[in-house]
Amino acid sequence: MTLSDQNIDAAALGKVAVLMGGDSAEREISLLSGNGVLRALRARGVDAHAFDTAARDLSELKAQGFARCFIALHGRHGEDGTVQGALELLGIPYTGPGVMASSIAMDKTMTKRIWRFEGLPTPDWRLAASSGEVSQAFAELGSPMIVKPVREGSTLGLTKVVSAGQCDAAWQLAARHDPQVLCEQFIAGDEITCALLGQGAQARALPLIRIVAPQGNYDFQNKYYTDAVRYDCPSGLPEEEEREMQRLSLAAYRSLSCRGWARVDIMVRASDRQPFLLEINTSPGMTGHSLVPMAARACGVSYEALCLQILAGASLDAWQGRGGPA
Repeated sequence: MTLSDQNIDAAALGKVAVLMGGDSAEREISLLSGNGVLRALRARGVDAHAFDTAARDLSELKAQGFARCFIALHGRHGEDGTVQGALELLGIPYTGPGVMASSIAMDKTMTKRIWRFEGLPTPDWRLAASSGEVSQAFAELGSPMIVKPVREGSTLGLTKVVSAGQCDAAWQLAARHDPQVLCEQFIAGDEITCALLGQGAQARALPLIRIVAPQGNYDFQNKYYTDAVRYDCPSGLPEEEEREMQRLSLAAYRSLSCRGWARVDIMVRASDRQPFLLEINTSPGMTGHSLVPMAARACGVSYEALCLQILAGASLDAWQGRGGPA
């Protein structure tokens, strides 16, 4: 797979809906992503239209003749398999992983179980349904410990717990977003992300990005609204380490049967340079601060070209292996 849009006929892609907004906690970021994608596709000659799923019924997509969708939704009802399932029923090809892959990837514990089964490294964890279970997890996993909602993104509801006295507040914060709470062993070291494009044996990993946040605090505010975070791309890692992280990311992506595109987050333990998979994002951000466009630029691929290539790969689960849309 080459990162090129030179052979993509924008007119042949038909009428395109850029799904954005929605009703998740990440609505604001989705609108930023979606409007960026919309401008990029229109600049490349695509007949693209904004479609806020919180304001319009998905049935309008079929009624108004949309040929495919670019999913720029984040969080629940956007990258958890629900919208993907609706589009399958409507028969409208969409960007990114399919129903099962999206649903599993949104659930951090299910993702970690599959990775652990496949022999892929991920931090140890416990699932908690009460503050008492968070306290028990802290006793077992030790300090520091990360507490976060099982099905949420953008570090929403996340706490770094360093003392037993923080467990109840950490539970309360995470439980506002999800009744299931993940308690995860903290890995101290380099924070790395790897963007992936394509499917199966043709999937490719883009250059790694090393994230250097103030006091290691890569939170919602620093992710989207400040310039305090440093992004190293090239990552500055030794070449053999970079190749290993890309190999690991591809294995994580393929283990969930992802297609289209995604982004894998990794921590590299400082003490022994052991990598640990944290999570996978199946509808990554496309804002001015987002990481997939940054990795693409390192390959000489513009934001517009990246959007067009992702859109051209829109497909349906029902078509896989049947000679349908690629």
